[in-house]
Amino acid sequence: MPSIFSYQSAEVDWCESNFQRSKVIAEYYNTISNISFFILSPTVLYLNRQYCQQHALPSYLLSGLLFCVGISSTYFHMTLSYVGQLLDELSILWALAAAYAFLYPKIYFPRFIKTRKQFYWLSGVITVICTLMSFIKPALNAYMLNCIAFHLLYMTRRELKKCNDKKVHRMAAVMVMWWVLAITSWISDRWLCGFWQAINFPYLHSFWHVLIAISLLYCFPLTMYFYVIYEMPSFKPKLSYWPSESWPVVVPYVVLEQLHKQC
Repeated sequence: MPSIFSYQSAEVDWCESNFQRSKVIAEYYNTISNISFFILSPTVLYLNRQYCQQHALPSYLLSGLLFCVGISSTYFHMTLSYVGQLLDELSILWALAAAYAFLYPKIYFPRFIKTRKQFYWLSGVITVICTLMSFIKPALNAYMLNCIAFHLLYMTRRELKKCNDKKVHRMAAVMVMWWVLAITSWISDRWLCGFWQAINFPYLHSFWHVLIAISLLYCFPLTMYFYVIYEMPSFKPKLSYWPSESWPVVVPYVVLEQLHKQC
């Protein structure tokens, strides 16, 4: 029986050919494309520094968890080991759990939850249960994690109905566009591998890494924007773009202004 740390001991093997470009890296492009997560984490912190100053601990914790996602995914695709697969999927699970615990608006809490602290406990218990279940059938984890995106899209739609700011709607549309491209790449690599190998282009999972990171660049400022509206009433959130709104390629971020006014 192979060790759970052994190369190619994972239940999942993506479409890219193994050890084709390196003797020590199983999936070369799937591995190096994780640089997008290492860029994402400090970029979100730096651009949204006003928000991070007001909400410091959650912001730095989420940033650290995103960094862990990059490290775990790099290790997994480099080795295709069982341990790497678990670390990859569990790092995503814990990052999502932390995002929900810290950023989910109180108005959407279940009725039996009265405080943010109680919601922390609820999120933690559910995450621990999901973590233990992950050891039963790790191959199903990725599908369950992707399903969480549909709840996030539903919540975004609810918030957009309350908001007339065209920038917010535009940012949400761009975020969804990148997410659709990302999830299409993920599904195509998983289920249409034979076709992509036939045309010698089995690299769509590496595209998934980059595209989902870009989508998160839009998702985090949008989530912060709505969090400020509900949880930080002394501030008015405003969306801005780096390096400039007039540039064809921009990165969004949240600016906090005093004297909050409901969107």
